[in-house]
Amino acid sequence: MGEITNVTEYQAIAKQRLPKMIYDYYASGAEDEWTLQENREAFARILFRPRILIDVSKIDMATTVLGFKISMPIMIAPSAMQKMAHPDGEYATARAASAANTIMTLSSWATSSVEEVASTGPGIRFFQLYVYKDRRVVEQLVRRAERAGFKAIALTVDTPRLGRREADIKNRFVLPPFLTLKNFEGLELGKMDEASDSGLASYVAGQIDRTLSWKDVKWLQTITTLPILVKGVITAEDTRLAVENGAAGIIVSNHGARQLDYVPATISALEEVVKAARGQLPVFLDGGVRRGTDVFKALALGAAGVFIGRPVVFSLAAAGEAGVRNVLQMLRDEFELTMALSGCTSLADITRNHVITEADKLGVMPSRL
Repeated sequence: MGEITNVTEYQAIAKQRLPKMIYDYYASGAEDEWTLQENREAFARILFRPRILIDVSKIDMATTVLGFKISMPIMIAPSAMQKMAHPDGEYATARAASAANTIMTLSSWATSSVEEVASTGPGIRFFQLYVYKDRRVVEQLVRRAERAGFKAIALTVDTPRLGRREADIKNRFVLPPFLTLKNFEGLELGKMDEASDSGLASYVAGQIDRTLSWKDVKWLQTITTLPILVKGVITAEDTRLAVENGAAGIIVSNHGARQLDYVPATISALEEVVKAARGQLPVFLDGGVRRGTDVFKALALGAAGVFIGRPVVFSLAAAGEAGVRNVLQMLRDEFELTMALSGCTSLADITRNHVITEADKLGVMPSRL
């Protein structure tokens, strides 16, 4: 396998190892995949303004998310059906997150149940929720997550319908027959039928509620005491509505560029959301994070932390739990180095003055000097 020196190298290994249908499901984006590319490229257009001659002999990356202390502002995003990548699937991811003392978010569409993931041992875990047409299913699922010790709900709000993922249509994507969507196993909703296009698209069309609106965010608060993160906000308008409707936090996300193509990269949308939030709730980011430098850029633009998705499934496919542990360690090491070379010894030291964005270069932002 050779020595892995960065997170991105796992993708090529995953491509070699996985059946085409499965690799394509994880790797692809919607339609032209413009946003998929942009999620990465937008990070590359942000430059640093490092400060020098600062004592960086001790660096503290620890932070608190919704009151939970974690070792670094790098967490695991919900990725569906991880046993397609590796037989240990979500178990391996949960153990790796716990070992790194960070948060794992479990997908509604996991191939391991909330109870199974909880059984791997202690750890701070969030549960990503899709709202099904049958609200009793939703209630039951939220209660099970609560009982299993999950600490927050990440409500996905950008998927009233599934985005057009052409690789999945070409491959007639379907969950392999030896796997089930474990959280729905007893509810006759755990299997995915083959379809004339994408089996997942057909499943979503049949099961996921297109009427989902802000009133449902309020409804969720009546059935659970868990904090609710709204995942999929990319505008100031929706940020204000999230605050008004009692969200505990926002995840700036474009669903890994798998829903609406030609939305901005999340790192480009971040500052608009942060400004509209006015410090009333924490703002997180997912999408395109592959380097410690990306983590620093997100924090400089106001994020309280980031979530990583594809790097987890690709490293899982390549090396199981050890792969995921290595991804978290590499990102941690790179982020620590970026902090040192920028003259920051704690997350509080990372400021807007440490980066230059495209807008700054164009003089759109007022001078900060």
